[in-house]
Amino acid sequence: MEPLTLHIEGMSCSHCVQAVTAALRKLDGVVVKGVEVGRARVLYDLDSTSPEAIAEAVSAAGYDARRAAA
Repeated sequence: MEPLTLHIEGMSCSHCVQAVTAALRKLDGVVVKGVEVGRARVLYDLDSTSPEAIAEAVSAAGYDARRAAA
């Protein structure tokens, strides 16, 4: 499992945190480690998904996500 931190724009409340968490939990090969306003931390299986697919899932939930610098 690989770690990934995403910076997420457009989040402002606990509802946003719940929406992002739900979107991430739907993805195969992703373990949600923590979501807070503006940031999500996950572990992901390289064989199941990619950072791009994870960011796309967050975008589909209505937020702008980008990979945090390592």
